[in-house]
Parts: sequence; structure tokens; C-alpha cells
Amino acid sequence: MPPVSHATSESRGAGRWLLRFEVHLPCADEALWPAVTTPEGLRTWLAEADVLERRLGGAVTLRLRGGGPSVSGRVTAWDVERVAEYTVTGPGRIRFHLERVGTDSTVIRFLNERTGTEEERLDALAAWHHHFELLEAALQGHAADRPQWNDARWAELRASYAAFSGT
Repeated sequence: MPPVSHATSESRGAGRWLLRFEVHLPCADEALWPAVTTPEGLRTWLAEADVLERRLGGAVTLRLRGGGPSVSGRVTAWDVERVAEYTVTGPGRIRFHLERVGTDSTVIRFLNERTGTEEERLDALAAWHHHFELLEAALQGHAADRPQWNDARWAELRASYAAFSGT
């Protein structure tokens, strides 16, 4: 099974979506936790963390990769080594729930609760999928290479999600 498979999404009413990913990574949760909760880790695959107060209620400001905007908000859930949740303008609520599988594998159960059109939903699905591919590369030691956002890959994923959705 590939580490990043297609996500699911569900409507939560007019213009509200819940996106879900289940990402299986061949690394211990101790190695994965810093990648989703520290400025150094986030920088390798998701965003520059201009502000990241690593505690419940802490401030967070992220400059997203892939040409995304700077977004600010709060840490809305924090359970060390297990759950990090950031609620920020734009992307909405993003939650990383890490579950250990054996001694050297981890599943991220990821949620993104957001608003937007059907087109924005498809854009977000493709973007998160691509980000998780970048995370996988970073965890495999390619962080020093600074894997870059790839517009062609994003477009390929976007087309795949559109076809999957029948739009």
C-alpha cells in the first residue's frame, strides 16, 4: 500500500467540507512528531512556522509551501506525541493524530475541516496529498534536498481527485 492514498471528503453543509487522509509511514511516532509540531520539521514539507507556540491555545502562523498564503490562528488540540491541531484562517482546522503501529511504523489520521467551493475542495485534496508526499520524502532523508513543490504533480493529483469525484 502506498503511504499516501486518496483521501475522502464529506460535505458538512453549504460550502463546508471535512477532508480525511490516512497516511502510513515507515517510521516511529517519535520521529514523526517533530515533523508536524516543530518549525524545523514543518519547514521540510508543509510550511515555514513564523510563530508556533507548542501548547494548547498557543499562537501559530504558517507560510504555506506551494505558493500558499500566510495563515494565523491557534493550537486547538495538543496531546504530546499523539495529537496536534491548528485552527487557522483559510485552511481551517487541521488535525494530525499519530497512531503507532508496531515499533517502526506510524499512521497519521489527518483531518482538515474547511470552507470553500467544490473547486477549492479539490484543490485542497490535491495540495494535502502532495504535502504528504513531501513529508514522506523528508522522513526518508530528503529534507536536506528540500523537496520542492511541483505544480505538475499537484495538477496530476487535482485531475485524479476530480475524476474520482466525477466532476
